Amino acid sequence: MISFTHEHPALRISSTSILKEWIRQVIIKEGKKEGDIHYLLTTDEDLLDFNRTHLNHDTYTDIITFPSSENLEIISGDIIISLDRVDDNAKKFAQNFEQELSRVLVHGVLHLIGYEDHSKAEKKEMRSKEDYYLSLQPEI
Repeated sequence: MISFTHEHPALRISSTSILKEWIRQVIIKEGKKEGDIHYLLTTDEDLLDFNRTHLNHDTYTDIITFPSSENLEIISGDIIISLDRVDDNAKKFAQNFEQELSRVLVHGVLHLIGYEDHSKAEKKEMRSKEDYYLSLQPEI
């Protein structure tokens, strides 16, 4: 089951049912099964607190993922997203908010699937996967 919790006072998303189905299709196309995936959509400050508490990182970021499945075939975990970062990055990269949010949503599920983005080659593969799945996303 894919779920969303909104904890941002100003920025909201709509069409979560369309987003959920799209994310399901990403998981299926990757040859995996959907487990419990929870997206927490929050603020910069809340995500910074998670980053400090759980990862010992004192930096702002747009996303943190916490995989929770021991079975590599079942995709489960928590994905925490700063809507403030998404909004800022959308402006920075001349995208609309929904496009940038979709990129971050799929980025998170790709992390749960097992893709990393530490090395240059991993970043290139991650971006390629993001672009591919964004091209398959239905209109929101």
